[in-house]
Amino acid sequence: MNSNRVDRKESETSATTATETGGLGPVRVPTAQQNKVSIRLAVTVFFFTQGICFASWASRIPDIKLLLGLNDAQLGTILFALPAGLMTSLPLSGWAVTRFGSRRMLLVGATLYTLTMVVIGLVTDRWELAGVLFMFGFFGNLVNIAVNTQAIGVEALYGKSIMASFHGAWSLAGFSGASIAWFLVSLNTAPFHHFCMIAGLVFVLVALAYKRTLPAMRGSSDTPLFARPDGLLLRLGIIGFFGMACEGTMFDWSGVYFQKIVEAPEKLVTLGYVAFMATMTGGRFIGDALANRLGRKKMLQLSGALIATGLLVSVFFPMLVTATIGFLLVGFGVSSVVPLVYGAAGKSGTLSPGVALAAVSTISFFGFLLGPPVIGWIAEVASLRFSFALIACLGSGIAILATRSRLLQ
Repeated sequence: MNSNRVDRKESETSATTATETGGLGPVRVPTAQQNKVSIRLAVTVFFFTQGICFASWASRIPDIKLLLGLNDAQLGTILFALPAGLMTSLPLSGWAVTRFGSRRMLLVGATLYTLTMVVIGLVTDRWELAGVLFMFGFFGNLVNIAVNTQAIGVEALYGKSIMASFHGAWSLAGFSGASIAWFLVSLNTAPFHHFCMIAGLVFVLVALAYKRTLPAMRGSSDTPLFARPDGLLLRLGIIGFFGMACEGTMFDWSGVYFQKIVEAPEKLVTLGYVAFMATMTGGRFIGDALANRLGRKKMLQLSGALIATGLLVSVFFPMLVTATIGFLLVGFGVSSVVPLVYGAAGKSGTLSPGVALAAVSTISFFGFLLGPPVIGWIAEVASLRFSFALIACLGSGIAILATRSRLLQ
């Protein structure tokens, strides 16, 4: 009788005391009695919900612009509120995730992010829209840091690279959100009602997935609010900067490039963007397998080479078929850069994953902000083809920097 109690007690202890450090908490790591596949699926759900919220907002920008009577310049100025909120949130998000735990902040962030999306549908003037977009960016980044911290923990459970598949779920959500929006717009559904429907879906998914996410205890109470990245994290940040500059350029300028340089027929102007998005999304679902086979360093070297090659093909051979092939290569090259950089940042021995992710994200996101406008400025002075050739150099820079980063071993 006593021996049975002892055996039961030892079993319960072994199931709850396993811990994972790596700056996540400590974090209680599920034992063999728990299904790590369900944990991975739960974290994937949160990536998906974040992606569908963002896609839903982005798909209704033209309608909101029309409802508020904004011209292009006014809309462009107001849209800066979203990245402003994101940048403001970066250091605070890293601190909060480390201090209170990624699981708790994931629930808080996802709830507030979704509710803020709904409020966007209620705005009645430009200043309200700017204020709500600031909070949308702020809470969006809180979700981003929390869910990527969770992803790092799940990746540690598997002992191999799985980060790209999580980001693939975000990209897939983008397609899903755009498709739902197209259908609802065809039914003349108001943005507010559209956002409420998406919010209902998100809250159901969050309720189902939350308890299956990785449980984490609080971090240290003296977690720094601002942390200066060391040389290794700085290098990762620069790789992310280059990758996101390439990504932002393709998002904003692919259609213009096919229109002005490739001179594609009007119905095929979006072909380059579709080609890029297709391989970027698909690449995130096969990127993990390649990274595990080749190693993170070689995978980033390959990614940089594909970005450079694809852009140069489109620059030197600006015809419909060759430019499309080039954009396909760029999409695949871009697909794994940010996931691999984030995964490597989580292995920093100097900062917790939340703070390390915030530091690397700050540097990386500047590439997303600065890349597209710089392309426009250079194109005005020289040409759009010359601008794309310069972005190809950033792809080469990714390959070169990856060679020298010890965190990518």
